[in-house]
Amino acid sequence: MTRRALGGVLGVAVAATAIMPLPAQAAEYQWTFQTSETAGEPQFKLKEKWAENLKVMTDGRIEITILPVGAVVPHNQTLDAVGAGILQGHLTDPSYFAGKDPAFGMIGNLVGAWGDPLEFVEFLKYGGGEEIYAKLVEPYGVHFIGGAATGLESLASAKPIRSIDDLKGLKLRAPEGMVYDIFSKAGATPVNLPQSEVYTSLEKGVIDAADYTVFATNQAQGLHKFATFPSYPGFHSLPMIDVSINKGLWDSLPEDLKAILKTSVDAAAYNMMFELKKLDMIAVAEAEADPNIEVVNLPPEERAKFRAIAQQEWQKWADKNEITKEYYEAVSAFLTSRGLM
Repeated sequence: MTRRALGGVLGVAVAATAIMPLPAQAAEYQWTFQTSETAGEPQFKLKEKWAENLKVMTDGRIEITILPVGAVVPHNQTLDAVGAGILQGHLTDPSYFAGKDPAFGMIGNLVGAWGDPLEFVEFLKYGGGEEIYAKLVEPYGVHFIGGAATGLESLASAKPIRSIDDLKGLKLRAPEGMVYDIFSKAGATPVNLPQSEVYTSLEKGVIDAADYTVFATNQAQGLHKFATFPSYPGFHSLPMIDVSINKGLWDSLPEDLKAILKTSVDAAAYNMMFELKKLDMIAVAEAEADPNIEVVNLPPEERAKFRAIAQQEWQKWADKNEITKEYYEAVSAFLTSRGLM
């Protein structure tokens, strides 16, 4: 073969090598995070989207598998599992850990505090909320990356709630803790039922209403067939979403990945908030088109009455320990500065 021919062959070989796809590189970090939702729920899909975006942002260096509720441990044991390294992280409602410290219940869902998820996310990011929560979880071997929020939970009700007086005697499904106590103070008759029994309890008239979840999920699950006077926007519960990682793992990460993780969670907080709101609006329009359903919007003055009742319970919880007191004072200062309290 001539030198010119050999050069041509080598040139073709080099060119072919250049355009051949390189083998995929294994991620430097492969983690498992468990959530508090089933795989079919919108929030679960949004959390999967966060993991996909994070993989892109880190150029494949971090790859996270998102698992549904109960996949590895029960929903109320993920804090311990993350601290022990059984899970590398979780995306969950801190209220599930209230048995360990009342501050988890207070921070996870400060009932009656928020009129919009944006208010709560602003408080978390700029009002001191995230700093306080970070102090709470560090002793458990967990590092708090950042927080997000669901939408305001809608109250699915078979009776119209046009005023706080309408809560009197209402048989209402509510979880134990702050929300249960506040509804009791407002005159309702709370019933502690698991989520799995909400549908049949409304269907059979065992309860009149349910503190369950956001409007879109209530609508999709058929609750409004029996709870034909849903409250929207909600006025009571707005759970936090805690995105945390094992502390030893966090401490071992390079600074660039720590920054990317924090940025990705902040971005996901806003994406989740607005995506869930969009789903709610679609579901509300669907419900309003049904002549058998009346969507009830509690007037501002009645919402203020509910918040005033809730504040009495906040003050009681503020006395439980230093973290609950610090959180109460931070929330009160924030709401006051915004003319909301």
